[in-house]
Amino acid sequence: MLSAADLRSTARRRRAPYSEKQHYQEYILQRIEGYKNSIGRDELMRLGDEAASELAAMSEGQFVLTEVLMLETVDRLIVKRLALRPYNRWRRQFIKLREAQRTPTHWGLEPGGALGRLAPRIEPRDAALVVGSAAEAAAYLLAAHDAAVTFIAGDLGCVERVESRMATESLAGMFEGYVAQLGSALPGFLDAVDELHLVVIDPSVIAEFTPAVRARFLDDLQRRSRPGGVHVILGSCPGLAPESLRGLYHGWEPEEEARRRRRPTRRPEDLVLAKPTCPPDTQAAPLAASI
Repeated sequence: MLSAADLRSTARRRRAPYSEKQHYQEYILQRIEGYKNSIGRDELMRLGDEAASELAAMSEGQFVLTEVLMLETVDRLIVKRLALRPYNRWRRQFIKLREAQRTPTHWGLEPGGALGRLAPRIEPRDAALVVGSAAEAAAYLLAAHDAAVTFIAGDLGCVERVESRMATESLAGMFEGYVAQLGSALPGFLDAVDELHLVVIDPSVIAEFTPAVRARFLDDLQRRSRPGGVHVILGSCPGLAPESLRGLYHGWEPEEEARRRRRPTRRPEDLVLAKPTCPPDTQAAPLAASI
């Protein structure tokens, strides 16, 4: 993830963006998998029989029928059955759609809000964790900027809704959704969620925690974040203002971009904090050595 200074001074990003061909392959794979999940076992077996018959007719005994060939042929039959658009036709619509998806207002977010300001700094494959149902729109916006998004909510219906819309909007390529009741730390099955570039938190998730549990939970997320990583605490919970959590982020600095004045809103301002790029003891070492 680029810093605010990087965005102003760097002519090109550190990571190459996804090509349209890659997005097209994801579109095809998502539609194929969606179709397989929507049909029953009997229909899937009939597709397999059709693929086997087609391969046998084409090969005339010249090569051995393999599982890979079967899977490729089944996928090709599904593409034909769904009449999926060829690349050139898909591309014309995709460019317009992705341009709209990268606009905060497309998801009901303020263009001048914290996420709207941070979105241009997202680089392809940045690891983003989005926590809480009120942060749903953030998950879509980050996915539209090619971040690898992990979304967690305690409501099964919410997670299923997000998964469905991600697929519908062709954003599911690097998305994972989980249903979990959170406590003092992230569930064990999320141990691989590490080296985070960006974390977006709906404070409603932690509003009912005791102060000690709340502190442990946020500390866990801070340790999982990369140096220079950013946390956004949304002003989505009337009972827990983001600013009240600032004391739990020892050494983290408020983002300069977040200090700009905005129009007054009915909800509290989002809190945007950046992790130090080096530990406090490392920062203090040169001073200690000079004494």
